[in-house]
Amino acid sequence: MSKPSKQRHLDKLLEQAVALQQNGAFADAEELYREILAERPRHFDALQLLGALSLQTGRIEEGAELLKQALSINATQAPLYSNLSFALNLLGRHEEALAAANRALSLKPGFSDALNNRGMALAALERPLDALASFEKAIAGKPDFPEAWSNRSCALRDLGRPADAVASCDQALALRPDYAEAWSNRGNALSDMNRPSDAQVSYERALAASGEFADAWNNLGLTFIDMNRHEDALACYDRALALGPDAVETHWNRALCLLQMGRFDAGWAEYEWRWERKRIKAGKRAFDAPLWLGDAPLEGKTILLHAEQGLGDTLQFCRYAALVARQGAQVILEVQPELMRLLTGLEGVAQLVEAGQTLPSFDYHCPLLSLPLALHTDISTIPAKTPYLFADPKESERFRARIAEIGDEAENGARNDAKLNVGLVWAGGSRPHVPELRRNDSRRSLSFEQLGPIIDVPGVRFFSLQKGPPAAQLEAARAGREASQAIVDWTGEIIDFADTAALVDNLDLVISVDTSTAHLAGAMGKPVWIMNRLDTCWRWMIERSDSPWYPSARLFRQPALGDWASVIDAVAEALALKSRAS
Repeated sequence: MSKPSKQRHLDKLLEQAVALQQNGAFADAEELYREILAERPRHFDALQLLGALSLQTGRIEEGAELLKQALSINATQAPLYSNLSFALNLLGRHEEALAAANRALSLKPGFSDALNNRGMALAALERPLDALASFEKAIAGKPDFPEAWSNRSCALRDLGRPADAVASCDQALALRPDYAEAWSNRGNALSDMNRPSDAQVSYERALAASGEFADAWNNLGLTFIDMNRHEDALACYDRALALGPDAVETHWNRALCLLQMGRFDAGWAEYEWRWERKRIKAGKRAFDAPLWLGDAPLEGKTILLHAEQGLGDTLQFCRYAALVARQGAQVILEVQPELMRLLTGLEGVAQLVEAGQTLPSFDYHCPLLSLPLALHTDISTIPAKTPYLFADPKESERFRARIAEIGDEAENGARNDAKLNVGLVWAGGSRPHVPELRRNDSRRSLSFEQLGPIIDVPGVRFFSLQKGPPAAQLEAARAGREASQAIVDWTGEIIDFADTAALVDNLDLVISVDTSTAHLAGAMGKPVWIMNRLDTCWRWMIERSDSPWYPSARLFRQPALGDWASVIDAVAEALALKSRAS
């Protein structure tokens, strides 16, 4: 028995539409699919093929909805669930994407496409080990799968294995030499390995393959930062934003670049994009009171200034409380527990509140790092008067007496002729669970052993100010370097920043990597020498040996990415001169 004429007509339309879609005539194919659906709204093949076409043409939300409609008719098709997982990943709905991929795999175990999409969801959900396992299962079932090899490299980077990530990208590129995403991922891994010139080549290969690849422009900009080429980086970010105006990470990178370059007007405004970043967005506060960005008078009003990001950020920007108070406001300052004792009595603060405790009522609020925008801070108007943080006099006296006792001791005769008391910090905090921060933490930190030339400078008594796991490096080093044995380590008694301030108050100098203790010393007006990486944090700007934020700071910068030896030698030489002059 032959098919009814209407069915034959729809079958013919579907055949024509598929041929058009395969030949890239997407608009004509879509017209035919929609003609079929006008006749039969629940036509399974038209729905799922139009869904696939929508994904091909970048209409991801529409494509996902069409695939869901098709699955409501026939829920036994593993490829549809896999395609839906792909779409949901692009939409940032990773939990749903994971569920769709798992459903595909329940229907078709070992389905490589679904395993790849599952891996992408797991990676986005910060489960890199599980993601890696999923990608490797996809490759085991389909070795000639360039997307899985490329995605595998991202999981390897997240696990701190950049060399393996490069090798994974090379596998992808052997299968598809013009694969732009793999070239870009390869550049990312090379960047992790502090090989910016090689990373640049990979990004440029990505852009040769796809000049409209916004992520590659953004990543090339980051590599130019690693090469101290900020104008070139800015041009790359602008190219990326021309292609994707709402790209959050590119706006963020552009903000950091502008601030590094001292272009504060544009930089502060761009820095507000931080609240759209996944890692920071979760910490965005929601209050009934409106956000204040300098757009309303504060006379007679109460404003909450609240800490964000790290302890160093709070130490740097709590200075703005006094400026806000001068506008007639009652200032409530909410800070991390570690800073409560230190910031008690800070100028301009009417009430200090520990983060997590009940807040009093207020009329406005402002995150601390939005205050430079609100108050139109430029290089000439940075509130740089120090000290604005002070040690407790009694606690400071306690450390003064203990240091004096050390000077009176004759034991071993070691360092008793010291003319300078110098604090040391060689490593920042470690946040290995966040790949972006893991790289920054690694780049800004030293091992204690690298400080050898500094430790050997005569006439100096050193005090460890190092907290956290890297502090154990000092004890390990005492057996091998005689000078290390004389380093005073009272950090076991330091509970919070008030304790650190009391010790720092009695030192002649603090030598530190870029960490919160450097901000503390600068805020106290204490001489502080900051050993700084080439791809510096924006607050230290570029090509300066001083800081407009801290008049007592001196910066020792890497001349090339990763070159700590030059920094150490320069600090040791300067310290020797200072010791001889004392």
